[in-house]
Amino acid sequence: LLEWPTARLLQAIGCSRRWAASIVLILFVGILLLMAFVVMPIAWQQGIYLIRDMPGMLNKLSDFAATLPRRYPALMDAGIIDAMAENMRTRMLNMGDSVVKYSLASLVGLLTLAVYLVLVPLMVFFLVKDKEQMLNAVRRVLPRNRGLAGQVWNEMNQQITNYIRGKVLEMVVVGVATWLGFLLFGLNYSLLLAVLVGFSVLIPYIGAFVVTIPVVGVALFQFGLGTEFWSCFAVYLIIQALDGNLLVPVLFSEAVNLHPLVIILSVVIFGGLWGFWGVFFAIPLATLIKAVVHAWPDGQVTDASS
Repeated sequence: LLEWPTARLLQAIGCSRRWAASIVLILFVGILLLMAFVVMPIAWQQGIYLIRDMPGMLNKLSDFAATLPRRYPALMDAGIIDAMAENMRTRMLNMGDSVVKYSLASLVGLLTLAVYLVLVPLMVFFLVKDKEQMLNAVRRVLPRNRGLAGQVWNEMNQQITNYIRGKVLEMVVVGVATWLGFLLFGLNYSLLLAVLVGFSVLIPYIGAFVVTIPVVGVALFQFGLGTEFWSCFAVYLIIQALDGNLLVPVLFSEAVNLHPLVIILSVVIFGGLWGFWGVFFAIPLATLIKAVVHAWPDGQVTDASS
């Protein structure tokens, strides 16, 4: 992610690698500090407000659900509706208690986080500045006959680099656009929901579906089924459509070339094997398998050391 502005931009205009790495690191740390001390505290506070308002939302949902058996007696049973509402209320209250307990427990990890905030930027600086020296040191201890591994590495390095850079840009663009759209309608918890929408792009297809549930729930609670709700929901759908049909093709034109069915199967399979982290790394793992499959049948693999 940081190699691209270092090598392609700053070094291309004449900066030494040391100065280029320093400038990129300063910008990177500045963005992290902005996220840590401006964006995340506001989103966290909005999350607390959301948990506080959740009982009211559930009561409103229960009142609405209670009217369904009278409106549609042939389709709805009052006992089932009451049981579902009570079950949902219990789950939400337990979730709120869990969040509070986690918040208190997370205070213990603040010291560790402070140490990481110092060590990680230093590690990033030296990784960017001395990248070639480190790669040369690794090459010296690897076997010389590593043609297949070298071919797979070259393909993986290019595709994963493009994928990570594209995903970060997609997260920022989608998150900011969603936040501005929600601000336009004065939607509550707009920053929190925009952050969730931004992170949802990390999980293809499934993430967008899951994050739509809280967006619709908050908008329904605030606006009801009026014009504002449908207008806000339409703006949200337009952003999602532009992301899938315009932004993704532009950002990932040189990135991983995987069929949508392969992506969905990768998410399902790796998610079933390793849970959240399997879903998170589904596309990189699928890209690795694709690179190995493409390189394996080639009988004229060139030596990576040449």
